[in-house]
Amino acid sequence: MWMGWVLLVTLPVFQAAVYSQDKAAGKPSADDHLSAYFASQTRLLSKSVGATTGTLAQWKIKQSELRGQLLDMLGLQPLPPKTDLKVVFTGETEHDEFIVKNVHFQSRPGLYVTGNLYVPKKVDKRLPAILYVCGHGMVKKNGVSYGNKVHYHHHGSWFARNGYVCLTIDTLQLGEIEGIHHGTYREKMWWWLNRGYTPAGVEAWNCVRAIDLLQSLPEVDPDRIGVTGRSGGGAYSWWIAAIDERVQCAVPVAGITDLQNHVVDGCVEGHCDCMFMVNTYQWDYPTVAALVAPRPLLISNTDNDGIFPLDGVYRTYEKVKKIYRLYGAADRVALHITAGPHKDTQELRVHAFRWFNHFLKQDDSLIQNPAEKYFQPEQLKVFTSLPSDQLNTRIHETFVAAKEPSLPADPAQWKAMQSHWRKTLSEKSFRGWPSQDAALEIEVDSRQDLSSLGSDVGLSVLKFESQQHVPLTLRILHKGKLKDTNRVVIYLMDDQSKATLDWLSEPTGSPPAGILDRLNSGQETAFESVAAYLEKTGQTIAFFSPRGTGENHWKQEAKYLTQTQRRFYLLGQTADAMRVYDIVRAVEAIKQSSASDLVTMELNAQGIQAGMAVYAAIMDSTVSKLNLLDPPVSHRSGPILLNVRKIFDMPQAISLAGTTATVSIRTDSPSGFDYVTQLQRTLEAGSKVRFQKRKK
Repeated sequence: MWMGWVLLVTLPVFQAAVYSQDKAAGKPSADDHLSAYFASQTRLLSKSVGATTGTLAQWKIKQSELRGQLLDMLGLQPLPPKTDLKVVFTGETEHDEFIVKNVHFQSRPGLYVTGNLYVPKKVDKRLPAILYVCGHGMVKKNGVSYGNKVHYHHHGSWFARNGYVCLTIDTLQLGEIEGIHHGTYREKMWWWLNRGYTPAGVEAWNCVRAIDLLQSLPEVDPDRIGVTGRSGGGAYSWWIAAIDERVQCAVPVAGITDLQNHVVDGCVEGHCDCMFMVNTYQWDYPTVAALVAPRPLLISNTDNDGIFPLDGVYRTYEKVKKIYRLYGAADRVALHITAGPHKDTQELRVHAFRWFNHFLKQDDSLIQNPAEKYFQPEQLKVFTSLPSDQLNTRIHETFVAAKEPSLPADPAQWKAMQSHWRKTLSEKSFRGWPSQDAALEIEVDSRQDLSSLGSDVGLSVLKFESQQHVPLTLRILHKGKLKDTNRVVIYLMDDQSKATLDWLSEPTGSPPAGILDRLNSGQETAFESVAAYLEKTGQTIAFFSPRGTGENHWKQEAKYLTQTQRRFYLLGQTADAMRVYDIVRAVEAIKQSSASDLVTMELNAQGIQAGMAVYAAIMDSTVSKLNLLDPPVSHRSGPILLNVRKIFDMPQAISLAGTTATVSIRTDSPSGFDYVTQLQRTLEAGSKVRFQKRKK
């Protein structure tokens, strides 16, 4: 009876008891460890800002590389072709001092940008121009969107009254055609990360094409273009100023802070996806700001802004100023802080206007008039009816193309594809893994080690840290001593803390049906059944839950889990990618605990965790076999890995895993894996993947 009770380690009731004991003992919870993990990872990235050291010559070399990385993280590498803008002016409104023209253009075919062009009435020479990008200021009447350009139109009016041409453009989500900014925030479109897509990329590209439009206008001096905007518009000001050197002066207002604020202090929870790049290269945000140097840059913010806190804004400024000093241009960067919350205040506007006047007009005279609103939304509306060919509402499906690899023509090409895929996965999907594995520091929990009880069946509980602040546990059933084992089958546990027990009821080479239920009930024959099975198969059975799952699950409140996953991608990781790392580390922990150098590793998994098992086998060739039940047909449903759909999809991943491991798949949808079977037919032995029928 005692032995049966101990084997509750594999079941939820035991795990709940462990949680209660740990809580009573004051041990950190999984969520405590997660918070500590985010803090430590954020510190690592804040130290790795490539923009803060070296000589000017070194920085200039690095700058080009960094700009390419930023384009990649915005989904703009390579840059899309600059197609015909198809500029259409649909109406205009006159003021005593300027004219407002309602305009739309297509930054890509079918991707419409609506805006208002403010032009002074008196134009006797080419004028400096401002691209004003809007924050999240919705203007909607009776279900009709007028665009956030209406909310911010007082800025365009001021610029036109003071000798500038100003183009104010709507954003994707709050334009007259309403797209989506909140894919991961509330729409559960986690596949955006697989695609390497962020609406920040759309906003950046729309800005690039808006500058193309401005430079084409006869009233505009193409060498005197500035950009500004507040909140979301502040963020887009950063993107365009960093990637496009045609911007000669920038004033981002309340649009940037560092990872400390976002990840540790929780500001990420106040922002939609347009504020963030897909952080493949693990930047902190001062690196984005540094790419503007040495062009004039005013970082502007209020002192009580809850989503762009003052401390992070100041840290960003201090790091950026180091780069300006390399250029001998410290007078071209400034920090402007005024009183107030996250709001478009007059104090913020006045300093921005003076900054542009100084650097684009060499005019330091006092600001005499405020920015005022003159128009009704109807006067600034572009469309009378929305275009039927618009792609705005579904641009997330096509803005970053998903890769659909073709079959290799011969074994040589297949070998080259394997090498390319592995390299790209390491660089683009698993770059967030530690560059050097820390020691596992394996501990055996002596209270739960049955090897001294005289039974042939032992239970070893191995505790180790996958990374700092990521403590995990392996529970291993083995015959004799663990160190003598030479074949281990690891069952990955799902979020409900149940092992993939479907395999236990399958015939041929699987443990006796219902074995865990009988162990739980304390049947005296349970150990005999386990011993007989282990003797027959030579297996050792291990049960493992990666971080955030099974016994290691985080708080299950929906908003908490959503913002947890968003924190991971701000750090250049995903929860699933780090779970793959945990599986690889669990394999290593078992190998270190065995005296045999020939120990073979098998992974049994179901559903999304079956997809993680596939990548564990890709990243660790010592995994010799995969038993997969209903693996995902496409990454659309998981696992979530940065940029993976720029490389391939699940069928190709399974084929790649099958080059080093034998893969057995049970699924009701084998047609979804046609690539695997076609590859095997093409090359006769393309990979070691076999499909089996599920037991009914």
